[in-house]
Amino acid sequence: MSVDLKDVEDQVIVVTGASSGIGLSTARMAAERGAQLVLAARSEDALEELTGEITEAGGDAVYVVADVSDQDDVRTIAEVAEETYGGFDTWVNVAGAFIYGKLEDTPIEDMRRQFDTNVWGLLYGSLEAADHLKERGGAIINVGSVVSDQAMPLQGSYSASKHAVKGFTDSLRMELEEEGAPVSVTLVKPSAIDTPYPQHAKNYMDRGARLPPPQYAPETVARTILHAAEHPEREVFVGWGGKSMAVLGHYASSLMDTLMETVFYRFQRADREPGPLEDNSLDEPGGELEERGDYDGHVSETSVYTRLSLRTTPAGKVVAGLGVAILLVYAYVRAMGDRGEGTE
Repeated sequence: MSVDLKDVEDQVIVVTGASSGIGLSTARMAAERGAQLVLAARSEDALEELTGEITEAGGDAVYVVADVSDQDDVRTIAEVAEETYGGFDTWVNVAGAFIYGKLEDTPIEDMRRQFDTNVWGLLYGSLEAADHLKERGGAIINVGSVVSDQAMPLQGSYSASKHAVKGFTDSLRMELEEEGAPVSVTLVKPSAIDTPYPQHAKNYMDRGARLPPPQYAPETVARTILHAAEHPEREVFVGWGGKSMAVLGHYASSLMDTLMETVFYRFQRADREPGPLEDNSLDEPGGELEERGDYDGHVSETSVYTRLSLRTTPAGKVVAGLGVAILLVYAYVRAMGDRGEGTE
């Protein structure tokens, strides 16, 4: 069965993790385009502020205080959408929990709580959305990561959770397709994005946390999510950095291991002391609306690779492929130059 998706301005869109980073950027962008929104996160103060911001600008939004690791809370999100707007057309699973540190230094209970949010929360949301959309039609959009394909040291449990997200999302897509359900299921895989991710993470390293370059603005992911809300896509990398890592990891895994153990290990350790361990969003929700992080390097506001990859013309795909190939060569040269430096 073909999947016909509405224009964003004609949709009701559910966004989890709407109070920060990618979720916040997506909510604001969808509101600007005229969508009606059901916003979910753990912080009522942040949600109340965001909803007021949207409605004061002429938009239409309601919020639900919800912890996606609680299935009852996820059901409540769907119920509020039904009661307020008669249902929803797109469900976007963005909510996530972040941890930095070697696996042997990270408490198992923290990894379990991370999985409760990143995997079980996304699973609850996807299944709730699928049950609703089988009759109505629409889109389920899951935010994975480049580490859905290529694991990263110092974020091992996060990598494992996003591998699980990819496996679940791919399986759900196939099952809905086999059933003939009019539901598009998309996995969005961002590269490093300039959000408060490192500041919100629980950090077990002896240095401050950061994300490696190249970094992209959260709006690059929001645009991709809203594209997938209108156009069925299987999966989309946001940024050439993520795509190049996945390709290199697949075709030259030993080289990718070397890159991870040298360049990317070092890039995740900031030149500053770590903040207080208890100051993190794994344990407590943040109360402020924050889209951007504190990255002081260049942040790309757009991704040419992603725009080309979303085009269906053969020429666009060829150009995108050539760009990735060139950047892989650059990554190799950079890694070999840094290899002798080791890690900090």
